[in-house]
Amino acid sequence: MDDHTADPATEAFVAHRNLLFTVAYEMLGSAADAEDVLQETWLRWVDTDLDEVRDRRAYLVRITTRQALNRLRTLSRRKEAYVGPWLPEPLLTTPDVAQDVELAESVSMALMLVLETLSPTERAVFVLREVFDVGYDEIAAAVDKSPAAVRQIAHRARRHVDARRPREAVSARRTRAALESFQRALSTGDLQGFLDVLAPDVVLMSDGGGVRQAALRPISGADKVARFIVGGSRRHQATLTSEFTMVNGGPALVLRVDGEIDGVVAVRFEDDRITGLYYVRNPEKLTRVDSETPLTLR
Repeated sequence: MDDHTADPATEAFVAHRNLLFTVAYEMLGSAADAEDVLQETWLRWVDTDLDEVRDRRAYLVRITTRQALNRLRTLSRRKEAYVGPWLPEPLLTTPDVAQDVELAESVSMALMLVLETLSPTERAVFVLREVFDVGYDEIAAAVDKSPAAVRQIAHRARRHVDARRPREAVSARRTRAALESFQRALSTGDLQGFLDVLAPDVVLMSDGGGVRQAALRPISGADKVARFIVGGSRRHQATLTSEFTMVNGGPALVLRVDGEIDGVVAVRFEDDRITGLYYVRNPEKLTRVDSETPLTLR
């Protein structure tokens, strides 16, 4: 036997690692916590008798879901003490994520925020069923509920999410065009430029985590949002620049001050206008925007 050949447990884990990370991230909205969940999943997986496992992928997803649920309950308590709005950790994603419409929507900042309004169990059931198409019996085993209960939870969660998710699928090209207009207004401080691209009911959320300055509450309305951005950019004594990137499967902007990353701006886009701006400034959440994170639904 080749000394370099991995054992079956390692092979299975490596083969499904990107899937397991995606499951954990969609449940938690945090790459750091998702990595911790994968470590806990690995520790339990290596103690498993593989001869008793019929479907290794399903079994790994079950372990990951249980660990993510435990972590999600702890994370919920941390969020209660969080300073200002809590936004998901942005991920620099590979081009294939944007090309997979289903995957891109499932990890979009807009939908991730909708998932934040679900209970931990509802979120787990929704993610497994609606995003990863896991069967009800498998979900039931992962969340320790009966299949009948899981069906009810799935129906309730789907109805809740459908009422709040973006109304239309928007192409990356149209979103980028809106971001280009936003970027021009940002570079010139043009108030009217912002008003031309922002929806009347746009909401801006900024996440500084108590470490960086950010609005402590969401800001609503095009005029208020535009004036907030213009005022903030004028306060910078240094050089503010922006560049396009792909974050969570969609176009976004990385903002830099004197060449150092200041934050990431993701958008929600409907009816040719920006309806949501998500500005992540918390340094702890900006570690995944300098290298691509592979995500997958399979």
